[in-house]
Amino acid sequence: MSTSPLQQLQALQEDYATRAEKLRRDLSQAYPSDSAEQAQARENDEVMEALLAEASDLLKQVDAAIERYHSGSYGLCTQCGERISDARLQALPMAQACIDCADQLSS
Repeated sequence: MSTSPLQQLQALQEDYATRAEKLRRDLSQAYPSDSAEQAQARENDEVMEALLAEASDLLKQVDAAIERYHSGSYGLCTQCGERISDARLQALPMAQACIDCADQLSS
């Protein structure tokens, strides 16, 4: 059974929201009293903060894709208006640009 684009997006939304919540919870933990352990915990926090920023950004992208889905514009390039290939949407369900426009945006 194949999942719909909306189901894929909702699964990603749940995954990224759960990931972000776990990272927030881990970041709110008190530091150990030992200074060496505290230094290690602070280094770990930097990594977790970067992962949280990434998860939050991906969640925003998925939320925007879900909005496009509900508005009927999902799968259309936000730059040129052309259809985004099925292969691209399969690989990156929250893609908002066709491959040509994405290449132009990244250069």
